[in-house]
Formats: sequence, structure tokens, C-alpha cells
Amino acid sequence: MTVRHPTILGAIRNSANVLGGSSRDHDPLLGMVGDRAFVLLGEATHGTHEFYAMRAEITRRLIEEHGFDAVAAEADWPDAYRLNRYVRGAGDASLDEAFGDFQRFPTWMWRNQAVRSFIQWLHAHNAQTPAASRVGFYGLDLYSLYRSADAVTAYLEGVDPEQAAAARRLYAGLDHVRDPQDYGYEAAFGLRPPCRDAAAAMLIDLVRMAPSYLAEDGAEAQDEQFFAERNAYVVLNAEHYYRAMFGGRTNTWNLRDAHMVNTLFALRRHLREGGRPGRIVVWAHNSHLGDARATQMGERGEWNVGQLLREQAGAAQTLLVGFTTYTGHVTAARDWDAPAERRWVRPAHKDSCEHLFYTTHLDRFFLPLRAGVAEALAPPLLERAIGVVYRPETEMASHYFNASLSAQFDAVFHLDETTAVEPFDINEHWTRHEPPDTYPFGL
Repeated sequence: MTVRHPTILGAIRNSANVLGGSSRDHDPLLGMVGDRAFVLLGEATHGTHEFYAMRAEITRRLIEEHGFDAVAAEADWPDAYRLNRYVRGAGDASLDEAFGDFQRFPTWMWRNQAVRSFIQWLHAHNAQTPAASRVGFYGLDLYSLYRSADAVTAYLEGVDPEQAAAARRLYAGLDHVRDPQDYGYEAAFGLRPPCRDAAAAMLIDLVRMAPSYLAEDGAEAQDEQFFAERNAYVVLNAEHYYRAMFGGRTNTWNLRDAHMVNTLFALRRHLREGGRPGRIVVWAHNSHLGDARATQMGERGEWNVGQLLREQAGAAQTLLVGFTTYTGHVTAARDWDAPAERRWVRPAHKDSCEHLFYTTHLDRFFLPLRAGVAEALAPPLLERAIGVVYRPETEMASHYFNASLSAQFDAVFHLDETTAVEPFDINEHWTRHEPPDTYPFGL
């Protein structure tokens, strides 16, 4: 049944803040921040320009006006840490070099012009800031099994060559295949011994030896030790993740999001130990940042970052913000590891929250999910999620799920029509215009 109840539409219109393109559009959201430690900024797709640009603008204001001192993104830890070094005035000499480690599909998630502009701004902002107060950029994900193992060994080469040799021995069980899924398959089916115990031993040794590595060094050395320690955690958790892909008993989604939350709390501790506020802006997909308990994910026994942060940090310390779109274009692939394309996004299903927002005729707005409008949007509606692959031919099965929007988020931004984020690496697939799927009949 199409959702257009006049009471619901009226509640949305009465509570919505229409976006007019001014610098004050985000004031209502910033007014909700208070003393929260975590502000989670989502996205309904991994390839919408406006979502990236709006998150960047909101984050700039959180840094400048509210003292947030870290951005944590749905990116691999070592790749993002290269950007972290750059924005904090170390590492690569040029902006383009700093993006050099983002080589894994889907490269456009972080190698895009909107992120480039934000990193350029953050580098300039930090250049005017004392070193101890510079804002960092970090990754939350665990896909970097081999790169993280290499990073641990490289760190130890500089501080303890003997322990570096031990790391190479302990991580030797990961050798001979460089695709982590191949490792996971072989370890799960007994074709190679698992590296679980060795990964745990390496992490324990790294933590145990940290005081001696840091005895005479300052904040920069502490950052590098933290980087290495978190890489060791990535190896441990990624090893488990890739084995679990083929084990059939462990929910890999839960492993991944639990790792992200563990990383966020570790980052907050690290910042606070250095005398920092430890306030973090999180960039990730709506499916990670909206509370899973309010969606079909919860019914399947899955949790996510938004839920775990609400439970472990407290709802008063977290602000969950979703982003939705009705139609437009998106950068996405047709299949995993396929080229990035600029794809047309079908108008949202008539029973979805996106279609409901479209029928308000407000075009673009911010909606705090409080009081009357929260009650109106409590019943489940369809909600669309487009990741790095978009399959419009099976859109209902591939991209829609049921959610209670007001329990899932504290607030949402809605935009009727959006555009595709522009990758660094533009190819003929992306530049070719994809017409609506009813072309040429317009039906």
C-alpha cells in the first residue's frame, strides 16, 4: 500500500528544515550535537556526490565549532592512515600521493573528488594548528589482512629488528596466497593451518613491548605504535573474518562491525591519553550507522556500529544521522570487481520512506526524528540501500529492507535527486551516460 497518509505528511512538513543552499543549512543538526562523543554520518549509497559533500561540510563545522578531533571512515586502516599522516603534516609530500594506497575495489569510495577536497581542506586546517591538536583521519575496516601484516613487520623493523623477524615467522602462515579469501577458504577446509594463534601472539607481544618502544619518544612515536598495534588487531580479526566466510557458523557482518566499534573505542582512548577530547565523526553507509535493531538486520541476529555505540557508549553520547535519495545517478559497479559506472537510480518504491519524503514536495530537507514525527515514522517502511554494486533489475530483493526510521536514526537528510560522485580514475564506463531504464519510450 502506498504510504501517503496526510497526518504523516503533515508531521514531516511541520518538522522538516528545508535546505536552501546556505551556510546555515546544517545549524539544526549541529544544535543536536551537544557534548556527544560520536557523530555518525551515513549514506544511502557508496557513490553519491551530495552525501560525500554534505558530510564533509558538516565535519568541517564539527571540527571548527565543536572541537571534534578525528574522522573515522569505512576504509581500510593502513590506507586511511597514509592520509592521516598527510593531513597531520607528515608522510607524503603531495595530496595525490597520499591517496596512493587505495587500490582495492571499490577505489572510488575514497579516491573521489569530494574526499580529495575534504582532505585538502583538513591538511590546510591542520597546518594552522599546533601539532598536538591536529585532527586525524582514520579507517575502520578489516579487509587489509596482508597490508596490515606487512605494516606490523615494517614498524618492528624500525624499533626492534629481532621482533620483526619473529613477526615474519608468526605471519608465515599467511604466505603463499595474497588473496585473503583464498586464505580463508584453505584455512576453513583444512588445506592449510590457520594463522589465528600466531596473529594473537603477535598482538600480545606488540602490546607487551610497547612501553620499551616508547620509553624515550614523544607523541609521534606513540601514534606510530598505535598504528602498528591496530594493524595487529586487523590481522587477528581479518584472519577470523576470512575463515568465517567459509565456516558457516559465524556471522561475518557482526565480526566486521564489532571490529569497527572496537577500533572507534581504541581511537578514542588513544586520543584522550594524549590529552585530546576524543570526539569522533564517523563516515560509513547507513546500513552500518543506523541502529540495526530497528531494521530487518536485527531480526536476522545482526548488529552494527550504530547499535553497538548506542549500547556501549550510550544514546546520549551518539548521534545517528541517515541520508536518503529518491532518484538521480550513482557511481556503482554492475558486479563485484567490475568497473565503476555512472548509473541511473530508479525512483524509489512507492512504499518506501524515500517515496514518502518525495511526496512532501520539499525537495531537500533535514528532519530531526523527534516527538510527533518520530511517532509518525515508527511503523516499518521500505528503505533503500545501494552499496558498491547496483542491480536495478532485482532492486526489491537486492536493495530494499524494512526499517523503523525513527528508531534507526536520530535525524535524516533527504534529497529528491542526487548526482554521482566523481572518481579520480574516470574511465569510459563512467563517462558514458546511462539513460533511465524506460528509454526511449518514457513509460
